[in-house]
Amino acid sequence: MKIGELARESGVNPRLLRYYEEQGLLRSERSGGGHRRYPANAVTVVHNIRTLLAAGLPTAVIREVLPCIEGPGPEIHPCVLSYLQEQLGDIDTRISTLQSTRTALASLIEATERTHAVA
Repeated sequence: MKIGELARESGVNPRLLRYYEEQGLLRSERSGGGHRRYPANAVTVVHNIRTLLAAGLPTAVIREVLPCIEGPGPEIHPCVLSYLQEQLGDIDTRISTLQSTRTALASLIEATERTHAVA
């Protein structure tokens, strides 16, 4: 299928499809006229990419995981489970760090407001 067809069927604009291709997430072949031609499963692949992006995975991780996806679910092959668990742990660490940072900033704001409160 051509890029316009894939865009319509997947609901993803052509510019984003080209980006996915640049990132090694989506594959196409070139026709004799230089037009991109995507395989029949491209809509499913794009859906899986979108699902993984929505799960907070960066494209570098998606590139590693995408070959291990089975079906339109997506169902991840167990061989990458530990890798995804590691990614989840990294997200949990970032959330914890952000919560600590937020608490510190809120304390600074509160102290400043108390000090400069107009009575």
